[in-house]
Amino acid sequence: MDWMIVADSSCEIRELKNPAPGVSFALAPFKIRVGEREYVDLPTLNVPQMLQAMNEYNGASTSACPSPEEWAEYFLQADQVLAFTISSNLSGSYNAAMAARDMVLEDHPEKKIFVLDTLSCSGALGDAAELANTLIGEGQKFEDICFALQKFAETTHILFALASFDNLVKNGRVSKVVGFIAGKLNMRVLGRRTAEGKIDFYFKTRGETRVLARILEQMDEDHYDGVHPVMISECANQTAARLLEHGIHTKWPEAPVRILPCSGLCSFYAQDQGLIITY
Repeated sequence: MDWMIVADSSCEIRELKNPAPGVSFALAPFKIRVGEREYVDLPTLNVPQMLQAMNEYNGASTSACPSPEEWAEYFLQADQVLAFTISSNLSGSYNAAMAARDMVLEDHPEKKIFVLDTLSCSGALGDAAELANTLIGEGQKFEDICFALQKFAETTHILFALASFDNLVKNGRVSKVVGFIAGKLNMRVLGRRTAEGKIDFYFKTRGETRVLARILEQMDEDHYDGVHPVMISECANQTAARLLEHGIHTKWPEAPVRILPCSGLCSFYAQDQGLIITY
């Protein structure tokens, strides 16, 4: 029986390396609307161009998740399907995927389709997809794989380190006064995932060095074991990503760390110079 691993495009990995026999991988793209322009979050998306358009546009930019029909196209392509979505408290992607699941199973009750609300985004989806591929390669049963993926999602941590307040102001997350002062003071803000899959902006400081140090402190508080994969997604900020990687390896020398550029949707959240860290 063949397998489909599909994630919405909040997933940072653009392809699945070394897929197990019978495994296909796909991305269901988000769309980012900036004024009259729509950017489809495919691997071909020019993210710097999109970010420039967001910075130049005076209004709020918006995103649209894959439709149930788009999800259903992927669900029809395999007998066993594992689907991963951004947190249901950040987007309607999970609800759309569940609607697609019901539609497909009504006509094809023999299929097995599992949709996982990762309660996160970015590296959490990529790591889940790679874990699924590994478990399939080991010959594990569909139900056991679903259970393992659910436990994985519950224990994954995610941090958002933001350097730009422009889009937070435009989308009403902070006031214009706060955004102006934060920019002038070179402020950085750190957010983390709540148990419900929301973002809690809980720490702010001046300068990038301090926020990177706070990330390492937070990983320590979360009892990071130095073994779990770490993914650093950077939005036009390779320098900070490399500094953070160095700091992680200083504390946990054997930690597997990957640095990837943010996808279009994750750039929408992280903003210019931002980082998203999953572990």
